[in-house]
Amino acid sequence: MGRQKQQTPLQRAPSSQLTDMITNDSEVRKGNAITSPAANGNVSANAPAPLDTADSPGLMQLLICVLGIYAAFLSWGVLQEAITTTAYPIRPATAAEPEPPTERFTYSLVLNTIQSSFAATTGFAYLYLSTPKGQKIPSVFPTRRILFPLLLVSISSSLASPFGYASLAHIDYLTFILAKSCKLLPVMLLHLTIFRKRYPLYKYGVVLMVTLGVATFTLHHPGTSKKVAASAAKQNGSSMYGILLLSINLLLDGLTNTTQDHVFTSPKTYTRFTGPQMMVAQNVLSTVLTAAYLLLMPHISQSGLLHNLLPIPIPPSTETELFGALSFLSRHPEALKNVLGFATCGAIGQVFIFYTLSKFSSLLLVTVTVTRKMLTMLLSVFWFGHSLSGGQWLGIGLVFGGIGAEAVVQRQEKKAKERAKQSESVKKEL
Repeated sequence: MGRQKQQTPLQRAPSSQLTDMITNDSEVRKGNAITSPAANGNVSANAPAPLDTADSPGLMQLLICVLGIYAAFLSWGVLQEAITTTAYPIRPATAAEPEPPTERFTYSLVLNTIQSSFAATTGFAYLYLSTPKGQKIPSVFPTRRILFPLLLVSISSSLASPFGYASLAHIDYLTFILAKSCKLLPVMLLHLTIFRKRYPLYKYGVVLMVTLGVATFTLHHPGTSKKVAASAAKQNGSSMYGILLLSINLLLDGLTNTTQDHVFTSPKTYTRFTGPQMMVAQNVLSTVLTAAYLLLMPHISQSGLLHNLLPIPIPPSTETELFGALSFLSRHPEALKNVLGFATCGAIGQVFIFYTLSKFSSLLLVTVTVTRKMLTMLLSVFWFGHSLSGGQWLGIGLVFGGIGAEAVVQRQEKKAKERAKQSESVKKEL
């Protein structure tokens, strides 16, 4: 595959007329130039290039992003379930013991480390192929200033999953899926509070409709009802501790998305940063952080210092997770195939995720990921000829009504921008 010419990343201006995230860039010191990594560091300007509607991402690009995310993460989800639910016998069955005891792969941090290392490697290939031929490959850490947000993204993305998994031991399944359906809300909240972003009024309505639609559809799905009933049989209600863990998971997810979006939409502060650069930087840092934890934790835990400092007890299994995972995979090499497939699907999916982030916005990306499960359920319903309940139809109407309304508004505002640009060109000619 030859290199493809890279388009200039979409530049969003701080205006209420724009439908994507509104930037809140910091001011650049006088006399300092902005260097574009995509231009090999040789082209500088005192302000970002004006928005060119011809370079704006279109419907086809959005469709490719959505289909790529769906395909990669559907496979990723299937493999994840296979990894975490398959029971492997500890020793071969014998006549004396026809059903030997079994064990499951429970080493989530090792799994995340393998995936981030695969994603970092894939990201390097993505960055190489997206760099215009004859130009130097952009640095993934172009300035010192960008190190802090990149490190923040790596830490928040690495910590989010463990908090989510831990919450399931303390809350019922209904609370969990409702919270996941509302993932758009913390993303918007963090944009408003931390980065002081503002949205057009219709955007709040779209987020509310999509959130209500996904929650309604999921609650009325038969599979959800069975899982809720099974969860209720095991425990009664939700503990405050479980809700706290789930809230931390959602906030960390939201912080990851909003910080990524902030970096992409702040070229004056961080220089122009592309999707491939973000993918490599985030996954390299995540791999370093989690690998360091896995290697150092056995030695730190022996001193007892960490146990005294942390208010939450550390499960003994996490202290020796790396050696436990290696031992498990050596006993069950067939599990390694699923682990490698899981990491590969996750890496490919991240290519589409970071392309979506750089071309569109984090709010649109979260909308795609939140509605993915609902559309998967919908596809299975029609594929197997099942019927939908009234509640499910209501959920579908809310989701697609909100997305459709946003598409109409975006189309109208795009036409308005094009007319304004043409009018400005005419005035300059006169």
